[in-house]
Amino acid sequence: MPILSLDAYIAAPSQRVLITRTASVVAVATIPTQTMHAAGAPGAGVLAGTNTANGVLQTPALAGYPQINAFVGGADGHIGAVAFGSTVAGRITLYDCLFKAGAYPFNANQVLTAQPSYAGRVPGGTDFHGTELWIEAVTAFTGLQSIAVGYTNQAGVAGRTTGTIATGVAPGVARMLQLPLQAGDTGVQRVDSVVSTVSTVGTFNVLVMRRLWSGRVAVPNAGDSHDFMRTGMPLVFPTSALLAVVRPDGAATGIFDLEIEVVNG
Repeated sequence: MPILSLDAYIAAPSQRVLITRTASVVAVATIPTQTMHAAGAPGAGVLAGTNTANGVLQTPALAGYPQINAFVGGADGHIGAVAFGSTVAGRITLYDCLFKAGAYPFNANQVLTAQPSYAGRVPGGTDFHGTELWIEAVTAFTGLQSIAVGYTNQAGVAGRTTGTIATGVAPGVARMLQLPLQAGDTGVQRVDSVVSTVSTVGTFNVLVMRRLWSGRVAVPNAGDSHDFMRTGMPLVFPTSALLAVVRPDGAATGIFDLEIEVVNG
């Protein structure tokens, strides 16, 4: 039954999905940092991508992502609440990681073909609005890496490009950078090409992600709890690959945990 009232929300079946990282990742203050490869629950995943020619759909079947139980009776899933805390101050953002291509070398010049579709992980299977394009460093770079990613936009228009984006610093392991889309675009339906220059060492992945929730830990060893009015009840799927990205105030992501309520209705 769709959740159209507070009573329906209270009556809806729900499940708890946990993301805990018991090892901290070296970071740079305010820079988004990947954490799936750190120890914790679920167990550590593998940072490096496994396919540069086509890319790979990300699902809970891959290490590092928590399991989401199937929804009963064709119901939708929504993030109803998130309780969170961390040993360091900073912002934690939760994404559904839809697609990963990599790991690309510092001098990549790759045209992708036969890319898997992630249409089943966006609202209605057609709404790619709000999907974001990111890179993440798999190994450390030397030099100020420049990257241009070609893509098909949310409306199915191919031949779009981020242009050549300079990282500004040599990315360290697990550092992330969101790539701005071409003017007028609001999402990414497919990654079509990857070109990287300038750097002399380093490897990276290209990701497409859908932002679900974000919360700030104001002081070390603190946290908060966001109810459905603060999460906005974003849509999730049993195949969603939930990924926590940290922007710490200091030089480490810290030890953190998320307790995510997934409501079925």
